[in-house]
Amino acid sequence: QYKLVESGGGLVQPGGSLRLSCAASGFTLDYYAIGWFRQAPGKEREGVSCISRGGTITNHADSVKGRFTISRDNAKNTVYLQMNSLKPEDTAIYYCAAVYRVHEICVLGGYNYWGQGTQVTVSS
Repeated sequence: QYKLVESGGGLVQPGGSLRLSCAASGFTLDYYAIGWFRQAPGKEREGVSCISRGGTITNHADSVKGRFTISRDNAKNTVYLQMNSLKPEDTAIYYCAAVYRVHEICVLGGYNYWGQGTQVTVSS
């Protein structure tokens, strides 16, 4: 059974940092692009960051560029989202998602395997 599990969320003060992890079980992430998405209360889900299957291509939403970094460790079957300089508007449930890709490509759409999410709250 394909499963993605997010962890690392929590409460952090503005300007702080968190590192989210997305661990896969039941399949290997080697052939999958991974995306991070978030959904705040009353808002639509938005794409945050993505990374290609080989890790050579990453993309970030304008709202997080320069603050968030996505990386992957295929040996650990895990993808990470390092979030720095966090702002209250980053508060949301964060989800990771996977999609099989033949090529090195990363777009914030078209994902078909999703985790359950982890809550990130940025507040003083």
